[in-house]
Amino acid sequence: MKLIVIFGPPAVGKMSVGHQLAKLTGLKLFHNHMTIELVLNFFRWEDPPFWKLANEFRRRIFEEVAACNLPGMIFTYVWALNEPRDKDYVDKICEIFRARGAEIYFVELEATLDARLHRNKGEFRLEHKPSKRDIAESERKMMEHIQKYRFNSAGDFYYAENYLKIENTNLPPAEAAMKIVERFELQRV
Repeated sequence: MKLIVIFGPPAVGKMSVGHQLAKLTGLKLFHNHMTIELVLNFFRWEDPPFWKLANEFRRRIFEEVAACNLPGMIFTYVWALNEPRDKDYVDKICEIFRARGAEIYFVELEATLDARLHRNKGEFRLEHKPSKRDIAESERKMMEHIQKYRFNSAGDFYYAENYLKIENTNLPPAEAAMKIVERFELQRV
């Protein structure tokens, strides 16, 4: 079993790369907005139950995937590297899979702000992430979060083993996915 965590800043291409990686490997993609969009039907981001529910739904999905006969999954996440609670959250996810003997892989994506602002308006992104369809609000949040959070490492990522950083400003998602397959010698399941 494998867990591939694709992380990076908003609109860097995590879901798009994950989608292509799922095509190449047969692993299921669980992008972070699958739970976000569900919970937004009932609560706003700032409502206390919002993250409680989103995280609980994710945890239950992780537990069931780790306990069943699936070969693993791809999970995308906007990881604020300067927030200890985000690292704790990722560690807890990984522990669910490690307890079942899974191999864990980390893929960090990095792209210029201009590329990310352009991708923020992309059809595939907006199709799967309704909460991002207010482009002005989405861009405002991106700019606000750039000031507050660090989304990319600078040679100081926590885990050196099974780790790959891809600068994907000019790299199509399919090519980024192929780099992941090649680096980790992933086979189609």
